[in-house]
Amino acid sequence: MDENDHIEIRTPMVEAVLQAYKQGQEDEELEPIIACDATGKPIGRLENGDFVIFYDIRGEREIKITRSLTEKDFSDFPVKKNTLLNFVTMIEYHSDLKAKVAFPPPGRVKNPLAEVMSSEGIQFCKISESEKAVHVGYFFNGRSEKVFPGEQRIVIPSPEGISSFSEKPEMSIESVSKQVLSKLKDPQRRVLIANFANADVVGHTEDREAVIKAVESVDRELGKVFDFCKKNGVTLLVTADHGTVEEWLYPDGTINTGHTNNLVPFIMADFSVDKPEKIQLKSSGELSNIAPTILQLLGLECPPEIKAESLIVDGLKETEHKQKILLLILDGWGLNESKEGNMIYASNTPHFDHLWTQYPHVRLKASGEAVGMPEGTVGNSETGHLHIGAGRRVFLDRVRIDNAIADKSFFENKVFLETMEKVKSKQKPLHLLGIVSHYSSHGTIEYLFSLLKLAKERGVEQVYIHSLIGRRGEKPESGAIYISKVENMCRQISLGTLSTVMGRFWALDREENWDRVEKAYQALVLGEGRKVRIK
Repeated sequence: MDENDHIEIRTPMVEAVLQAYKQGQEDEELEPIIACDATGKPIGRLENGDFVIFYDIRGEREIKITRSLTEKDFSDFPVKKNTLLNFVTMIEYHSDLKAKVAFPPPGRVKNPLAEVMSSEGIQFCKISESEKAVHVGYFFNGRSEKVFPGEQRIVIPSPEGISSFSEKPEMSIESVSKQVLSKLKDPQRRVLIANFANADVVGHTEDREAVIKAVESVDRELGKVFDFCKKNGVTLLVTADHGTVEEWLYPDGTINTGHTNNLVPFIMADFSVDKPEKIQLKSSGELSNIAPTILQLLGLECPPEIKAESLIVDGLKETEHKQKILLLILDGWGLNESKEGNMIYASNTPHFDHLWTQYPHVRLKASGEAVGMPEGTVGNSETGHLHIGAGRRVFLDRVRIDNAIADKSFFENKVFLETMEKVKSKQKPLHLLGIVSHYSSHGTIEYLFSLLKLAKERGVEQVYIHSLIGRRGEKPESGAIYISKVENMCRQISLGTLSTVMGRFWALDREENWDRVEKAYQALVLGEGRKVRIK
């Protein structure tokens, strides 16, 4: 958000958000706020046969709420009978969902690292906490739900029964580490891919002490893994998918709980050779260089689809192609020369420091165009793992949609146009559901504004807006500014009513927290939440 952004218009809904702040609520977990008429009746609830465009783009966090609104036999929590919606999603969240897709997938990424290893008969294992299972699984495999032959996945449950991971910054890293050490002893599994989630997940909280504990827990377990690899001749590759905790403060001193656009480490400690420190790596690179590096270590040729080059320049001998390889992803561990607000610098990290100073390493790009996103944008776990596994730059949905808005093809999208024509012919309202933020991995407020303008152009008369707030990395209380922008846009084009505001925490869940999703459902369909009269 631009530092000059401010509340443009103080409506009853904006005032309700400001009042929630005074009560100690924050954007991400903001309790649902429901617009009502003069009699107190909720306005713009989702009713049977209504049309909804869910304009979020990321996907995995949007599946559960979509299912609850579209599946006839949905049973994970009680839903209103005979309430099924004509649903449109911006991208495909899951192939089984009952929804039309405005921007269908261009196709899965062909021949990612996992598929190449599988086709060559190499057995490999992926280990992560449940918080990162979708990244190490689906995204690493080229946005594919397929588990390839020879691929094993071990998912350790992340801590449950806590309101924030700051309450247990160690999360389940010890269990993950134990599984890594166990699988390194398995002679059948030649390649291991593991994720230490703590720095990223806890880095999204505002608890400084917890963040430091998270970073130090990662370093402690890294030390255990390092010792085993050194003693047993394992090639240890250490990297990260994006930065988070190395730039935990904004310049004005406020906390930045979001991701960064900093470089990330890649360290190669090849203990299968006598002098691992002698291996030479390129002076720079990006996440897509990791897959061809692993294939070179395995003695395999890159398929034509893998466009990036290996990071290894010299020092690797042909006779050394039978070693076991561990790729360890320190989620959210970026590099920052500045000490200010750098939680990695503020932490005790002797094991990472030793690896960084004693073994070949290179700084990798993990944001912006290097990971298929617009220039200057921060990285994230989805695109990070995708590019680590893909071995090439992948044109992401965000770029496709941004380009469509820029070249106006967005306003000619067949699915959008058909939906709006049906809205008019059936005399139903149009509902627009999604994130409101300047930038988020789930989307942007510009998607909402573009859809509103399209609805105006097409003669749609009734539009209800259901806004999710709380993008990680925003300054505190930014949600009220975005809600003000939404209502100001509605006033400018004389179309649209803001009907629901709630924190993204409730609607966008990827675990089994059905109670959260149920709360979002009840707000959207039943109008349960804090009632605010807007008329």
